[in-house]
Amino acid sequence: MSGQIIVTPSAENLAASVSAATKGKGLPPIHLWNPPFCGDLDIRIARDGTWFYMGTPIGRPALVKLFSSILKFENNKYFLVTPVEKVGITVDDAPFVAVDFDQIDDNLHFTTQVGDQMIAGPEHPIRVERCAQTGEPSPYVLVRSNLEALIDRKSFYRLVDIGVHEMWEKSSWFGLRSQSTFFPIIPSADLEL
Repeated sequence: MSGQIIVTPSAENLAASVSAATKGKGLPPIHLWNPPFCGDLDIRIARDGTWFYMGTPIGRPALVKLFSSILKFENNKYFLVTPVEKVGITVDDAPFVAVDFDQIDDNLHFTTQVGDQMIAGPEHPIRVERCAQTGEPSPYVLVRSNLEALIDRKSFYRLVDIGVHEMWEKSSWFGLRSQSTFFPIIPSADLEL
């Protein structure tokens, strides 16, 4: 025996590891952490932003906020990362949901379900995917480090109310402006159908 203690990944161990590593100093430096992959953990983030552990919603907002701070996206997979372990989790759509926004001085200030805040712009772009079958839009804003928030329906309807038509890639598009950046949503011609 090498004397090494083997720890089975669990939500409790992850929470303890990240709490000890960060001591409440803001977002942990996960870009500096490169621990070994320890397997998958039965954590799932639903499309509405609800976090589940072993099929049960995590009812402690502080724990969800803690887990969201150690979330990493690489090679098209989501992981929770601490200084000593890396576990895979399942994300149905985007790991965050933008639940509200304010328009301040022509800039769009978003807030996620876990309290992250960002201003849409070059560092936090908005993008919209449309379902090929239904045409229904799915709007997103970048939160941080390749992690996006799905913009909730009520916020998206409010955004559409303040949208503008502009030329983008040589044709007219309907979209949004923030931080002097235009984010296309749909070709203007498609709105006339």
